[in-house]
Amino acid sequence: MAEVVAAKEPVNVTKTAQQMGEEQREISISQFFEKNRHLLGYDNKAKALLTIIREGVDNALDACEEARILPDISVKLEEVDKEKFKIVIKDNGPGIVKKQIPNIFGKLLYGSKFHRLKQQRGQQGIGVSGAALYAQLTTGEPLEIVTSTGDGKLHRYKQKIDVKHNQPVILEDSAEDTEKWHGVRLTFVAEGVYREGKQSVLEYLKQVAVANPYANIAFDSPSGKTEFKRGADHLPKEPKEIQPHLMGVEVGIMSRMLHDTKARTMATFFTAEFSRIGTLTANEICKKASIDPKISPRKISDQQVVEIVKVVKEMKLIRPPTDCLSPLGEKLIESGLKKEFSPEWVASISRPPEVYRGFPFQVEVGIAYGGGITEPRLLRFANRVPLLYQQGDCAITKGATEIDWKRYGIESDKFPTGPVVVFLHLASVWVPFTSESKEAIANYPVIIKEIKLGIQECARKLSLYLSGMRRAQRQAERLAIFERYAPETAKALEELTGTSAKKIIDQIKKIVTEKGSEIEEEENEGDETGPGEPGGEPE
Repeated sequence: MAEVVAAKEPVNVTKTAQQMGEEQREISISQFFEKNRHLLGYDNKAKALLTIIREGVDNALDACEEARILPDISVKLEEVDKEKFKIVIKDNGPGIVKKQIPNIFGKLLYGSKFHRLKQQRGQQGIGVSGAALYAQLTTGEPLEIVTSTGDGKLHRYKQKIDVKHNQPVILEDSAEDTEKWHGVRLTFVAEGVYREGKQSVLEYLKQVAVANPYANIAFDSPSGKTEFKRGADHLPKEPKEIQPHLMGVEVGIMSRMLHDTKARTMATFFTAEFSRIGTLTANEICKKASIDPKISPRKISDQQVVEIVKVVKEMKLIRPPTDCLSPLGEKLIESGLKKEFSPEWVASISRPPEVYRGFPFQVEVGIAYGGGITEPRLLRFANRVPLLYQQGDCAITKGATEIDWKRYGIESDKFPTGPVVVFLHLASVWVPFTSESKEAIANYPVIIKEIKLGIQECARKLSLYLSGMRRAQRQAERLAIFERYAPETAKALEELTGTSAKKIIDQIKKIVTEKGSEIEEEENEGDETGPGEPGGEPE
C-alpha cells in the first residue's frame, strides 16, 4: 500500500508545478506602482496633491537651473468637483523637444537623471510620470502638456499611460504658432483634498522659496493667491557630471561595467570608467588583484571581480571631485531665511564635502532666531527640495535631536523650544532616500556626523549672539537701578559735600558702567568656546 502512495505523489507534484508555471507572468513597472502607489507618496488625498505639485515644481526648477534661467513658476489649484482638483504647473524653462514629450510624461523609469552622477532634484525617472499615473488612476483624465522651446512653435499633447506595457498612449497631438515663449505647462486632474498646515502645498512652496530664493513662485489656491517673490538674482553654481568612484562600486555593478565598457584593457577600464583613477593607480589595482593590466575586461572572471572589489576597499584612493555638487552657499541660505521668516538674527555655514559609498555630499546649516519667528522649526532639504513627511525616520532629524542645545544657551527638549528655525540642506549626486517617495534620508553614520558638526558650528554663532543679548540685558538692568536711585543719592551727597548733584550723578554713572563691564567680562570668559574647549561640544 505504501508503494502505491509513493508512485502517485510525483504525478500530483508535476501537475501542480505545471499549473503554477502557467500562472507566472511578467509585470511592468507601471503596473507595480499602480498597485503600490503609496511608495511614490500617494498615501492619502491630501498628500497626493502635494506630491503632484512637488514633482512638477522640482522638474521645473531642475530644467531652469540647467538652462541657467532664473525660475518663474506658477501653480494653480482649482477644485472642479468634490475632492477632485485641476492642477496647473507652468514654468519658464527651456521647454522640451517634441520627440521626447510622450516618453518623459508617459513612461515610468524614463529620463536623463538616473544614470548621471550630478546634483539634481530628480533621480529615478518616476516622479512626473508617476503623478500622471495617479491622476489617470483616480479620475481617468489624461495629462495635458503644453511646451515650447522658444522656436515659435507650441506643442500640445494629451496622453495617458498604457499600464500593461509602460508606454504612452497619445490622445491628442497638435502644434500651433506662438510667441517667443519657452517653458512647460502641465495640467493634471486628480483626486485630492486641500488643507493648509505644516504638511500642506502652501508650506511646501514656502520652504521651496526658502531653499531657492532665486525663484519667483506664484500660487493660486482655493483660499487665495500667494506670491513668494525672488530674493536673489543669481543661481547657484552649475554642478558638473562625474564618473562613478571606485570606492562605492559593488561586485554586481563592477561585473556589469566590465561587460558594458568600450575599454580594451583593464588599465584603461579603470582610468576611463571611474573618477580620479590615473594610470599608476590602475596598474597598482591590477597588480594587487593579480590581474594583467593589458587583459580585456570581458575576460575577467567572477572570482577576479570579487578580488578587485576587495583590493579597492583596502586601498587609499583620492576622493571624488566635488564640482558635481552645487551647494547654496551662506548668502543664499541667509537670504531665503530672511525673506520668509524676518528673523532678528541669522547665520549659516557650509561644511566641507564628504563621501558615502563613493558618492560626494555636502551639508549646509542655517539658524534663524527671533523676530518674526514664533515657534521652533526644523526645515529639512535634500538637493534644495523640502522634506515634509517621515521626519522621525530622517537622518537630519536624528542629527538635530542628538545635539545638546543647552550647551549653547538654548532651552531645549531634544530640540530648541524657543523662537528658532534650523535649516538643514544635504546636497549630493545621489541622495540615499529611504523610499521612492523621497521623504526622508537614510541614517548613514557619516551623514549624521556631518549634520551634527554643521549644527554645532552654527549653534556656536547663535550662542555668542545670545550671550551678547544677555550681557546687554544685564547692563540695562544695572542702569535702570542707577536711574532709579541716583538722583536721591546725589542730592544727599550734595548736602554733605557741597559738590553739585549733576557732577555726582555723572561720576556714579561712570562707575556703574565701568564696573558692570568688568563683571560681565569675568562672568562670560567661558562663553566663546570652540571645538574641544570647556563648554564646547566635542567634534
